[in-house]
Amino acid sequence: MGRDRRKLPVIENLEITNIAAEGKAIAKIDNKVIFVTQVVPGDIVDVQIIRKRKSYMEAIPIVFKKYSEIREKPFCDHFEICGGCKWQNLPYSEQIKYKHQQVIDNLQRIAKVELPEIDFILPSEKTTFYRNKLEFTFSNNRWHTKEEIEKEGKLERNDALGFHVPKFWDKIVQIDKCWLQPEPSNAIRNEVKNYSDRNKLSYFDLRKQEGLLRNLIVRTSTTGELMVIVVFFFEDEDARIGLLEHIYSQFPNITSLMYIINSKSNDSITDQEVVLFKGRDHIFEQMEDLKFKIGPKSFYQTNSEQAYRLYSIAREFAGLTGNEIVYDLYTGTGTIANFVARAAKKVIGIEYVPEAIEDAKVNSEINNINNTSFFAGDLKDVLNASFIAKNGNPDVIITDPPRAGMHPDVVETIMHANPRKIVYVSCNPATQARDIQLLDKMYKVAKVQPVDMFPHTYHVENIVLLEKRST
Repeated sequence: MGRDRRKLPVIENLEITNIAAEGKAIAKIDNKVIFVTQVVPGDIVDVQIIRKRKSYMEAIPIVFKKYSEIREKPFCDHFEICGGCKWQNLPYSEQIKYKHQQVIDNLQRIAKVELPEIDFILPSEKTTFYRNKLEFTFSNNRWHTKEEIEKEGKLERNDALGFHVPKFWDKIVQIDKCWLQPEPSNAIRNEVKNYSDRNKLSYFDLRKQEGLLRNLIVRTSTTGELMVIVVFFFEDEDARIGLLEHIYSQFPNITSLMYIINSKSNDSITDQEVVLFKGRDHIFEQMEDLKFKIGPKSFYQTNSEQAYRLYSIAREFAGLTGNEIVYDLYTGTGTIANFVARAAKKVIGIEYVPEAIEDAKVNSEINNINNTSFFAGDLKDVLNASFIAKNGNPDVIITDPPRAGMHPDVVETIMHANPRKIVYVSCNPATQARDIQLLDKMYKVAKVQPVDMFPHTYHVENIVLLEKRST
């Protein structure tokens, strides 16, 4: 049983002064830091402490005494319920200031290295409808707001198609309009919901592990192509065909319509068979004159336009002349590898997911790029002395690891490979800073460029150029 909040204090007239990691706001009292959710700097609030630790406390607002002058009214009806876009109450100009400072703080406090002057974060030109992929969840356990309950009285469990509610793993908030992905994303989701309700198709029960409809995935591209994937918990041929035929009849411009039968206890589709129903089994994305094949399991940066700017900066930092051997670590579907290949002598891409490597090879083929090689496997196992001896010593290493950063063995191997430059692209400046501290004995930070890929969230991408120290 959790701690009784009635025994924890209420603090009145607390002024919010700053933003901390993961988007939480900060206040201080008696030199102790209080992390508060759902507030912005400048708010004055009464808060309920929900957790006390030796060096900090956590709290939620219960009464707003004064609203900050910089506070904005959220534009989404689902704000603070679905868990996404938590910074809608902050002007975008303020969001990017805090993200920029987050990068600086991590490099200073965690990496503790000498830094050059850091260029201001590159903002996203689009602050809504910027994502190219969303995954929605079907559930027979819809989340009801306090307002709905007060207005309608006792509500029975009913069906929803939307996003998970934070801290309630089995509850889904019904999404009517999402501001993240351009149309026809909303139209498709709402039509699927209406058809499923009319035809009494069963929605998934996460606790009981039963129900037909499980997930809906929508992918769009800047080329105008569209992929839709419906995930079912079990096969019901009549129901499946009926739903898929209806989707295609209402949205005949769908490029790729597929389905999955996933009877596992979790939603991951990486190990599932994807079956083509209509169209082709992929869509294309484009950067400059390069085309990239995107399959149902492919990773591709979810903000396509900002991804182009991110990769352009990475290529600029690499400073290629055409004579370099480049290693692209965590290459995914080879987007960065193929993007820089024409400026390099040879590019070697390494990635853990075999299907992604196959996509990377196809992306080289369709773009007539013949100086790339791709290898599948765990980087800490693949990238070793014998691999480097066989494929050539890298002049430049580009690395774009997952949020956890690089394994210490990978960091050691990079230093053993002794490249002149390392271009480190990261979606987590904290783990990036940790890895930079390890690299610091051989490499100095020469350039830093934060990039905002996800407006209205606290997430930030950062690119760092590391250059070998002179001996």
